[in-house]
Amino acid sequence: MSVKPCIALIAHDQKKDDMADFARHHQAALSRFRIVATGTTGGRVQDACPELKVTRLKSGPLGGDQQIGAMIATGEVDMLIFFIDPLSALPHDVDVKALTRLATVYDIPMALNRATAEKLIDFQKD
Repeated sequence: MSVKPCIALIAHDQKKDDMADFARHHQAALSRFRIVATGTTGGRVQDACPELKVTRLKSGPLGGDQQIGAMIATGEVDMLIFFIDPLSALPHDVDVKALTRLATVYDIPMALNRATAEKLIDFQKD
């Protein structure tokens, strides 16, 4: 039995609608992954796509970003889609930087905006 690869989904507040829409449009592709998400983002994706199984972690500012970072470091996450809002000040900006640093260090595919996420998901269909 093969284990599904794991994808982590995160979206800043102003990007959560975009993430829910992305999930709706790519539900079939996402169903081929084990999905983990920060709390609120996971809830929004689950509401948009009730058929998807989403493991919700803590909210990003309350440790969810760090939980996903730990999962990247232990090899449990294979891809990160993180819709970042570059125009909003974030009190947990250091957590965001640490998370993207870990994805880079462990060389996993990472999308920080929808255009790149679309390409990564399209690539997974092949």
